[in-house]
Amino acid sequence: MLGTTLIILLGLLAVAIPVAAAIGVLGLVLEQLFSTMPLSLAMGEIAWSAGRDFLLVSIPMFILLGEILLRSGVAERMYSAMVKWLSWLPGGLMHSNIGSCAIFAATSGSSVATAATVGTVALPLVNRHGYNERLFLGTLAAGGTLGILIPPSINIIIYAVLTDTSIPKLYLAAIVPGLGLAGLFMALIVAACLFRPSWGGKPIRTTWRERFASLPDLLPPLGIFLVVVGSIYAGIATPTEAASLGVIAALVLAACFRRLSVKMLIEAFENTMRTTAMIMLIIIAAYFLNFVITAIGLTQMITDTVAGLGLSKYEMLLAVVVFYLILGCFMETLSMMITTIPIVAPVMVALGFDPIWLGVVIVVLIEAALITPPVGLNLYVVQSLRTRGSLNDVIIGSIPFVLSMLVLILLLALFPGLALWLPAQFGG
Repeated sequence: MLGTTLIILLGLLAVAIPVAAAIGVLGLVLEQLFSTMPLSLAMGEIAWSAGRDFLLVSIPMFILLGEILLRSGVAERMYSAMVKWLSWLPGGLMHSNIGSCAIFAATSGSSVATAATVGTVALPLVNRHGYNERLFLGTLAAGGTLGILIPPSINIIIYAVLTDTSIPKLYLAAIVPGLGLAGLFMALIVAACLFRPSWGGKPIRTTWRERFASLPDLLPPLGIFLVVVGSIYAGIATPTEAASLGVIAALVLAACFRRLSVKMLIEAFENTMRTTAMIMLIIIAAYFLNFVITAIGLTQMITDTVAGLGLSKYEMLLAVVVFYLILGCFMETLSMMITTIPIVAPVMVALGFDPIWLGVVIVVLIEAALITPPVGLNLYVVQSLRTRGSLNDVIIGSIPFVLSMLVLILLLALFPGLALWLPAQFGG
């Protein structure tokens, strides 16, 4: 049964059928092959339940928040300030890429929006300052992945919904690993530029007066972060309500920067509806597939098979890491989360892993899938912003950053408190 399922799914994806359609068709085929009941009759109820889930309402709100910030001028001001504060390090503007991605990630909740926004501002500077183009591109693709780890994160919300886990605790758990991963990225850049100084481009001179003068440009994204995440922990708003407050704050910023217009709002609404429709269609199809595989006993079969392997706790963790790294080369991240987490999470929790800690580890692995070919979405986002060159340049520049993610997972395995200390202190 498991082999048949994998063959059908990979076959559907191989012939370029859209992910949502492939997942839905797989559910229908499994129903015909292995079920004696008409499971497809439940599709309407499943779609209705998924569509009216209060937590999932936050997804279009976070997407709209990112769209407004993208058009409000916040990104250009933020990047300019990060250049003044970080460009003295070996690697110059590449540290500004990572720092800007980390800050923007704390407002957008989306890796694609983060990579696209910072990439649009940063890419024109590659040749002007003589950087190694491949490594520079890699910093944009990898930095963009921080958008799904540093709160607020759409992917963390989806993990919480699938595993019935606390979103505020997951947000707290992701803060230190998210900042730590940004630090690992920057350490990698320093090491590469010390090894090959020519990769670091021409140094940019700036004065302390200019640095302090740029600090107000860092306040808007930090303000959005405080509005969204702060309102959750202050008990003022639920995650869904906090996303709505973030949209209001973003509209105020756009008005202050004189970027608020009917045309801008229409463009933001159109892109939000387009992206939300894609995500919700995948979610509904995946919910139906999960319902089918549970009804035909596939979930229990996988759980029993894994338990019968006799793997130790950390051998199973290694197997999960390898599984996600391989699967991430072939599946889009959202569909990968929705189709695998209902199976992987119960097995790992049964082995004694904390579900909050596990959520952070899985999101880091999902980040790796964003920059591993051939389906790594951030690779295509960064390449689409260029006017020349091959996708291979982005791929080669991004691969070292996957190693940084594996280092973070190792640190999380050795020191679980990196993810669990903050929820223990403030998660009550």
